[in-house]
Amino acid sequence: MGTGPVNTDSMPAELLPPDRQPVIIGARRTPVCRANGAVKDLRAHQLLAPLLTQLLAECHVSPEDVADVVVGNAVGGGGNVARLALLEAGLPVTVPGLTVDRQCGSGLDAIVLAARLVAAGGNPVYLAGGVESISTAPLRAHRNDDGEPNFFPRAQFVPLSFGDPDMGVAAENVAARFAVGRDRQDAFALASHQRSVAAARAGHFDGEITPVETANGTVSRDDGPRPGLNAAVLKRFPAAFVQGGTVTAGNSCFDADAASAVVITSLQRARDLGATDGLLVLATDTAGVDPELLGIGAAVAGERLLATAGVTAASVGLVEFNEAFAAQALACLDHLGIDPHRANVDGGALALGHAYGASGAVLVTRLLAQARSTGEPGLLALALISIAGGMGTAALLRYEIITG
Repeated sequence: MGTGPVNTDSMPAELLPPDRQPVIIGARRTPVCRANGAVKDLRAHQLLAPLLTQLLAECHVSPEDVADVVVGNAVGGGGNVARLALLEAGLPVTVPGLTVDRQCGSGLDAIVLAARLVAAGGNPVYLAGGVESISTAPLRAHRNDDGEPNFFPRAQFVPLSFGDPDMGVAAENVAARFAVGRDRQDAFALASHQRSVAAARAGHFDGEITPVETANGTVSRDDGPRPGLNAAVLKRFPAAFVQGGTVTAGNSCFDADAASAVVITSLQRARDLGATDGLLVLATDTAGVDPELLGIGAAVAGERLLATAGVTAASVGLVEFNEAFAAQALACLDHLGIDPHRANVDGGALALGHAYGASGAVLVTRLLAQARSTGEPGLLALALISIAGGMGTAALLRYEIITG
């Protein structure tokens, strides 16, 4: 099977009328913490609720004016975590909630869905994002013929005839197919940690993180980046998934707990709310690819998106790619013609961790913070994530001053 798109959908790149042009005016995230770590006792809705409360206050949105809360989640216990979280946050019972599952892409796809709902008209306000508490995720089991549970580690993503590889095996497939060697993977992983450590020390994350309260106190910082990591340490890691392979625990992400959310509305409504700036959602795309090469999905979605929008990769100023594995990140960036040094300027999931359903929303939160730090109107930003089962989602955004 080839790597070309199997199934795609997109939003046009041209600006819509102000009452239908989606714009993100606020974005927040929790600290990203290792699974079974600092926030291990908080369930998904408890991670997400404080973000919703703070975003409404910061963006001057009355809770009763929220049209819907759209939340991505991948391995939770079901029961519509969006509705559970919004009520936990104190929103009125009149506000509905919708939980979406596109596995690793869920958080970004929740924002994409909200953008499309804004584009449908009516000047609505949405809260959208993603959350994952891997620490409290339920155990999963099929029933045997005798009714006893048969536990399994992960859901089936595609029919077995398509291979349905585990994530690490799929990363090895991408590394081999696109000639991404061990040295490049390790160097990329090391850079991610170094950038994240430097960004935290410089306070780059302070304005986007909402601290969360736990039984052991307040958690306000990411706990993944390793300041002592070096090339010699990474070189000692053995292949983790395929004997003789190049993908190791050192150049792969680790599981994490986190939540991230945005306020998205129309440009007209944003101005009415007194918002001063934001990220215009110019275009989005989701593509399907060969499940054996699932890590390349973001590149296929991104390539189609940029072509539809009439934008070159060189003209994009900010790029956030979910670093599930260094191999897939490098393969996708190479495919798109994006220098890896230009992507994830404050590090990525290799250092911060991958909180499945939240990770795509974290990308958008990072892009808004980075765009605001530059203060450069017209700056293009690109969010990219590859997805289990052989998919990828991309979103093209543009930072603008929206008042005056």
